[in-house]
Amino acid sequence: MAASLVVAAPVAAQAAPRSDAAVAEAVTAKLLAQTATTAAAPATGDDARVTITRRSGSWAFGTAVLIAPRSHDAHPTGSIFVARAEAGRWRVAFDGEAAFAALAAESPVVTRHEREVFTTPAPAFAGGDFRTGMALPFTIGQTWTLSGGPHGWGGGETPFSSIDLAGGDQVVRAARGGTAYTMCQGWIRVIHDRGYSTDYYHLWSSISVNGAAVAQGAYLGYTGTDVTCGGAASGRHVHFALRQNSAYVPISDHAIGKWVFVGGAAYQGGARHGSAWAGVGSGLYNYGVLGFTQGIVDANGGGTLTRRAGPGTGYAALGSLADGATVSISCSANGTTHTGRYGATALWNRLTDGSWVSDAFLWTGVNGAVNGWC
Repeated sequence: MAASLVVAAPVAAQAAPRSDAAVAEAVTAKLLAQTATTAAAPATGDDARVTITRRSGSWAFGTAVLIAPRSHDAHPTGSIFVARAEAGRWRVAFDGEAAFAALAAESPVVTRHEREVFTTPAPAFAGGDFRTGMALPFTIGQTWTLSGGPHGWGGGETPFSSIDLAGGDQVVRAARGGTAYTMCQGWIRVIHDRGYSTDYYHLWSSISVNGAAVAQGAYLGYTGTDVTCGGAASGRHVHFALRQNSAYVPISDHAIGKWVFVGGAAYQGGARHGSAWAGVGSGLYNYGVLGFTQGIVDANGGGTLTRRAGPGTGYAALGSLADGATVSISCSANGTTHTGRYGATALWNRLTDGSWVSDAFLWTGVNGAVNGWC
């Protein structure tokens, strides 16, 4: 393996096709092309930082970052890349792209653990599956302040993929297990399963990693004001963002730490746990991970949710569930129709204790059965 190399583009065009300089040139060209239509101001090769962390023959692997201006509403952009020399040129793919998974499956510089994560099929959030399997990026059981509601990775632009969190013990932790990479000082990316990845910026004392496996809750750094890669920060916090399939996606409607985020104007909005609402400046208690076959009771205004002996109000009542409670679902069936926060539905869910509840009063992240039909 080659030693880690950081190259600031532009790179000499006469570099040998398989040299590190040629890799950096190809990666930089792709990075600039990818951001040309979204950047507030045209970027140049001087703004790019390509770090080649692994080399083996015709293969290369590393990170590519486009440094942002040091101003408000600006943040760096970047990707993990894998590259292969083919017919005198470098073929480059960024994390989340279909080509990235294909190259990673063949590359000798990608570890087995990374390969398993990179090649996992990913549902698209637009397909109605908003499950993340993530906790909030701090210790479960702590309460931190939502200092900035949903906003863009770079500030006011869409999609509103990001939130700002501050307080607690200041220790930033992985929202879900995966493989971690240092994009640049103060910026960590963790690539998870199902096509998701999460970004953490402004960190102090952040870990230095190159594809290390991390568990949910693993230490990533401390909240801070680091802007080594550009942007601005006032007051210690972590700028936390959600990505899927190589792009930032709206954090709204996704559940993280059992809070469902809701957008508004940039930096506004908030989050809901059951019927409880937390706006900007409020505390978010980290309830932990919502399982893929679980739901959060949302009584749509407080109160309780009645458990029934079957899928309808004609069946005997077996007790009740508190607003915000977590339930585990064994299967689903159609029954009487009810209207909840997200509209009317005839879907009922059979819980693992054998009782039934209306899906109108559960948040599961899926518009339909989450664990098959009864």
